[in-house]
Amino acid sequence: MAGVLRDRGVRKGDRLALLAKNSDRFVITFYAAQRLGAIFVPVNPASAAPEVDYIVRDSGASMLVMDPNFETLVAGVLPESVSQLTLGPAEGLEDLLALAVDWRGDPVDTVVDEFDDCEILYTSGTTGNPKGALFDHHRVIWIAMSTIGNCGFIEGERILHVAPLYHSAELNLFIVAGTLLGATHVVHPGFDPAAVLETLERERITAFFGVPTMYQFLLRQPGIGERDLSSWRVATFGAAPMPPTAIEQLIETLPSVRFIQLCGQTEAGPGGIFSSHEQVRARPDANGRQGGLYTECRIVDPDGNDTAPGDAGEMVLRSEMVMKEYWNKPEATASTIIDGWLHTGDVCVVDEDGYITLVDRLKDMIITGGRNVYSIEVEQAAAGHPAIRDVAVLGRPHPDYGESIVAVVTLAPDTGLELGELRDFLGSRIATYKLPHDLMIVEEIPRNPSGKILKRELRKNLVD
Repeated sequence: MAGVLRDRGVRKGDRLALLAKNSDRFVITFYAAQRLGAIFVPVNPASAAPEVDYIVRDSGASMLVMDPNFETLVAGVLPESVSQLTLGPAEGLEDLLALAVDWRGDPVDTVVDEFDDCEILYTSGTTGNPKGALFDHHRVIWIAMSTIGNCGFIEGERILHVAPLYHSAELNLFIVAGTLLGATHVVHPGFDPAAVLETLERERITAFFGVPTMYQFLLRQPGIGERDLSSWRVATFGAAPMPPTAIEQLIETLPSVRFIQLCGQTEAGPGGIFSSHEQVRARPDANGRQGGLYTECRIVDPDGNDTAPGDAGEMVLRSEMVMKEYWNKPEATASTIIDGWLHTGDVCVVDEDGYITLVDRLKDMIITGGRNVYSIEVEQAAAGHPAIRDVAVLGRPHPDYGESIVAVVTLAPDTGLELGELRDFLGSRIATYKLPHDLMIVEEIPRNPSGKILKRELRKNLVD
């Protein structure tokens, strides 16, 4: 595959975008890009056409590789300079897989250094446009080594991949770490609890990462306690809070599995804090007990001083794993990485025993089903609806998905609005998982004198 991409003009340092769901083809394309020294740019397959267009243009990608079912999504959207290949047959486009099977060209001899750029991972920002976090091979290898130590991975793991591969967690923490150890990768296209449980048993899976929602649905599967899951050693979770009752039930149902909590940020690799199995058992309500392997973690006040136990502050991180920069955004980089420390925007409290709990998000991020949604992005899209005069978007606790998305709006005179109508309007503007689940119509959205929405006041009215 690397040979085909090279023969189609992809060179070292070029950006190669991939728009694809989880599959073996995704993993092979990722490593083909690495072999060429190209910079890999994964695109969320749930993205709307304008979001794909933005990432391709912002990264300066010279080629887009995609699943065949996405060719209609990007038709007429991308710049003419961007070449397109598909991972399977598609009318009017070349099939990269078929070309790779028949390829008989000269060997790929590109020399790739550990400090050559490796990938750009896009993460949503409060301005509404995502920012690309740039990593080199050096950083990605350190990320994988940290994961191996944090999770106790060993040679020959059998890892089940269900969470999206376009995201830094599944890609850098588990694909790369597993490959370094000679792992067998078992890849599912998405999460189906019955299929996951069947695969855990049949494929003798040893390690699995999932967001809390996935574990909660697994617990509801009939006969889970009767399955032969004796090969399963390590279960990692993160991306959203896990209810303490769910952790207790998991440990009781799967006593031979070690549960490890990871809590990080894309800009850090994703790196951050974690809790060992013993710490998860002792404090299932916390988000972590210490910085991950090779990671320094501090909770600081606005002046950069460590906070006292019980006082809220911002989590800052320092490690070899922190991104080089935001792609082509020097000002954003300078305001995020200060004196070598990554300022995460997560507000945390450290207790007397050293356990760390996230209590708020400086950037009003909503986590629904393990996916990050920034309220301002949804607000900006919704503000374009002709019936909406003012809008605020916030998260409401949800027992299965962590949070649901609620749009609170005021309407223009003599207009009305239903939830379905709003979702239809937004469906072509933002990804499906960012669409509001609930709609509240109010007379006025509270704001402070500077015009900032008082979301704390709005949350008081979010009752089931």
